Amino acid sequence: MPDLGQYAAFIIAAYVTAFAAIGALAVFILDDDRRQRRTLAALERAGVKRRSAQEAAPSVKPKRKRKS
Repeated sequence: MPDLGQYAAFIIAAYVTAFAAIGALAVFILDDDRRQRRTLAALERAGVKRRSAQEAAPSVKPKRKRKS
């Protein structure tokens, strides 16, 4: 183990805090993803559809009138 000198406790505490914060964020993100997926599934079961899932209407450009 490297010699951290007199600041070893501060350095170790900083690393522990950083890893704990990153771990807490990861847990929060995974939990939020699970909740969002459950909510989406409930909405789809209730008949609510996503706008992105709708079939796009065929793109028809109007004909341009020629100048006479």
